[in-house]
Amino acid sequence: MNTTAKDLRFNAKCVLETVSRGEEVVITFRGKPCAKIVPYEKQSRDKTKKNELFGIWKNNDTVGNVNAYVKSLRKGRS
Repeated sequence: MNTTAKDLRFNAKCVLETVSRGEEVVITFRGKPCAKIVPYEKQSRDKTKKNELFGIWKNNDTVGNVNAYVKSLRKGRS
């Protein structure tokens, strides 16, 4: 579905209902496409296991238990 920025401003509820049905909506401004509204897909958070380190720490073999490591870092603060 295509709609103008003016239609989006005055008929936002209708546009959101269209998106909730699974359609993509292209917003045009002065006749040129400038944005696309797509349905939101909820991502699962099962990508990482519980207590699994990630980022720069994922390859660090010295840290086995994340909770114990963080607790030892914060021991002097509280």
